[in-house]
Amino acid sequence: MDRLFRREELALDPVDLARLLLGAVLEADTPDGLVGVRLVEVEAYRGLDDPASHCYRGKTPRNAVMWGPAGHLYVYFVYGMHFCANVVGTEDGQPGAVLLRAGEVVEGADIVRKRRPNARGNGELAKGPAILTSVLGLAREQNGADLTDPESPVRLLVGERVPADNVRSGPRVGVAMAMDTPWRFWIDGSPAVSTYRRGGKRRQVRPAG
Repeated sequence: MDRLFRREELALDPVDLARLLLGAVLEADTPDGLVGVRLVEVEAYRGLDDPASHCYRGKTPRNAVMWGPAGHLYVYFVYGMHFCANVVGTEDGQPGAVLLRAGEVVEGADIVRKRRPNARGNGELAKGPAILTSVLGLAREQNGADLTDPESPVRLLVGERVPADNVRSGPRVGVAMAMDTPWRFWIDGSPAVSTYRRGGKRRQVRPAG
């Protein structure tokens, strides 16, 4: 957790990037101070070959950041209520990203508790993609932020690598297509991992990336 990721380290297939991001730390400069979250649950989304991805039907102004270069933050607004955040991967011009679903607060816990006064324990402080984004203060203004730049207001740091036998995988949450694709990854035993809910007809916070 002592250095930023380099862009070339993040230029991976989203499935490989998702595994790499487990244990990494996303930190943000908020109006109240520095907040850092260790990532414990993520979901991979490819591009034109992934019907659950925002990029499946091509490039638009909304999803343009997903097309690269790698190492940028893709933030989108969903259902008129929430922001969700993704780390862009793959090589420039090839769309794909990883949705950040949950994390453990490792910096600025007092700040986060003020924002989440009803959280039942530390495990719920950044549990779920909309909550994680909220506690880091991420919104439309941070869309496209360079996570590899030390001067950026949002940065991605290398964390302690998670052993492969501590990583679990399964279907992605709340998607209407490719519902059984096992591209959700999480750290086994973390209390911050969110509850799985299968997608389909029920209204869900639809991941992107």
